[in-house]
Amino acid sequence: MLTMRPAAERGHFDFGWLDTCHSFSFGNYRDPAHDQFRALRVLNEDRVQPGQGFGTHGHRDMEILTWVLEGSLAHQDSMGQAGTLRPGDAQRMSAGTGITHSEFNASGTEVVHFLQIWVLPGRPGLTPEYEQRHFPAGDRRNRLRLIASPGGEDGAMRWHQEVRLHAALLDAGASVSLPLAPGRAAWVQVGHGRVEVNGAELGPGDGAALEQEALVALKALTGAEVLVFDLA
Repeated sequence: MLTMRPAAERGHFDFGWLDTCHSFSFGNYRDPAHDQFRALRVLNEDRVQPGQGFGTHGHRDMEILTWVLEGSLAHQDSMGQAGTLRPGDAQRMSAGTGITHSEFNASGTEVVHFLQIWVLPGRPGLTPEYEQRHFPAGDRRNRLRLIASPGGEDGAMRWHQEVRLHAALLDAGASVSLPLAPGRAAWVQVGHGRVEVNGAELGPGDGAALEQEALVALKALTGAEVLVFDLA
């Protein structure tokens, strides 16, 4: 069973400096029909204007992953970590017992376009952690590259939940698939381009939940960038 989450039906706010879309309830956006999907709690698509960003703010008991689609995003946090994320870079924070951080567009001329992902941890009260890794385009070209998992295998980042996150850059006409074990589900999120997912067409910003399916079958209708979550 595949359930579409069209981009145009997400929560949307334009604050001038920030244009943001929420696949699930977040902040002032409340949608009981879309509070979360299994352990996937937040999936926001953000565009931040040059020189703007999120001032210092706190988080607790959440696995937070940031994935940049375009531009550059500067980060600083209470663990002493600081750096800049660009396309192909992934940042993972386990907020655990509590962290504070800030995020700003590192460019004075270009918009930064990124996805912010929150996954519920397996248990509360974890010690805060930070990871940042680069996943080259060649490693994601026409294949599903593991980005984060509970075991951190194959060079993936390790987070504290039974969720496996894959990323792919697909050329037009390319096909890839991900088998799903019995009882598991998937969420597909399109960053760029158009893809066919188990026979349904998705465009930029569209998402889809898949349950009671044996696999996720992706075919790129144009060049595309896609994230696929394999969830318990």
